[in-house]
Amino acid sequence: MQTIKTTSAPSAIGPYSQGIVAGGFLYTAGQIPLVPSTMQLIDGGIEKQTEQVLSNLEAILTAAGTTWDSVVKTTIFLTDLNDFATVNSIYEQRLKTAKPARSTVQVAALPRDVKIEIELIATVKHNEQS
Repeated sequence: MQTIKTTSAPSAIGPYSQGIVAGGFLYTAGQIPLVPSTMQLIDGGIEKQTEQVLSNLEAILTAAGTTWDSVVKTTIFLTDLNDFATVNSIYEQRLKTAKPARSTVQVAALPRDVKIEIELIATVKHNEQS
């Protein structure tokens, strides 16, 4: 098992890791729209929040030595399902040809009152450290 930690994504705001590689897979913690350098929420609506969350996830993917093309599953949590079309458009632009399995659910609330949180599972090359 390998813990993934990068300064290019927000530090954990609780007792968890940004990501864990185990059994050939990367499992990320849910990412919210925190700017890594300031640990402050990004200004803006669902568009800016979605872009920041995807950037945070991309940083963790990179730190684990993998890419969007290796993502097998994402879970998107939204506080308002009416934002789905906007999020979907930004998501599709960022992932390009990658088409992982995905679930999207509306939740009552998210940490720090953000509008979106995304977690993912991706394959990684089998070079884990113990």
